[in-house]
Amino acid sequence: MTHSNADVARHQRPAPGELVIDHVAHFVEDLDKAVDWLQTLGFVASPRSDQTTREADGTERPAGQANRCIMLEAGYLEILTPTLDTPTSQRTRAQMARYAGVHILAFGTPSAEEDHARLARHGFDPLPLVDLQRGLEVETPAGVTQALARFAVQRVPTERMPEGRVQFCEQLTPEHLWQARYLQHVNGVRGLDAVVVCADDPVEAAARFARFAGLLPAAGGEFLHLRTTRGSVLIGTREACVALLGAAPPAPALAGYALACDDPPAFARRLEALGCMVRRIEDELFSCVLPAALGGAWLFARRDALARWAQD
Repeated sequence: MTHSNADVARHQRPAPGELVIDHVAHFVEDLDKAVDWLQTLGFVASPRSDQTTREADGTERPAGQANRCIMLEAGYLEILTPTLDTPTSQRTRAQMARYAGVHILAFGTPSAEEDHARLARHGFDPLPLVDLQRGLEVETPAGVTQALARFAVQRVPTERMPEGRVQFCEQLTPEHLWQARYLQHVNGVRGLDAVVVCADDPVEAAARFARFAGLLPAAGGEFLHLRTTRGSVLIGTREACVALLGAAPPAPALAGYALACDDPPAFARRLEALGCMVRRIEDELFSCVLPAALGGAWLFARRDALARWAQD
């Protein structure tokens, strides 16, 4: 089914009481190298953007990191690199020193402010709400104009969610990010469907994620599953993650994620042409360890196949 750009953008912001998987982020040393590989694979990437934070008095300050994004019909992939020496970039570099790959799991929320209050009630010691923004060009019927993409981000101290920078993200201007020109991926990838978490104690981690996100965990194969309105979190041991993905960093970590695509075998051939080792797990469910420029690993299949697999 083809959706208009306005429909795609509108659906990125969940309804009250709902939660979605908003995005994941790779922390990388070389932003251009990582994005060049993704573009060769058939993705369209947004231009580089240097993030700023907006203080309570309206002052803008550099966040100390830059990114480019792969916008999908459901969620997006962020490729992020530290730039300046700020508290944010220091945290980013410290996480990169642990392993190369995925370090952010952002739940999409209708109200980051309400999440702050709930996290405080559940003992997560939430950090002050951050109002992030980045300038970008937006295509309009009258031509290209400058706009600000804005989002409110709710984080907690690293020790509360040690698997990564697990946070809530409230998209305030989704229409600026999900532009039609950034959704034309020739490889047929449509959405971010699940995130795989590597834990020493999956039962403890699943219970903690459940309190954090207000979700109910359920057993499924070698993993514990937490299902949002759009997308799931799968929590397992490192051994289970390696068996599924082909590789995983030491726990606690974000080992990889699942992509929904139109033609999984064709996407597998694209990856193999770039020298990647692709494994067929079952039917048209595949996995692939990503190159060092990105780190992490992918699962990919058609959305209906991913949904059936996640329910087993």
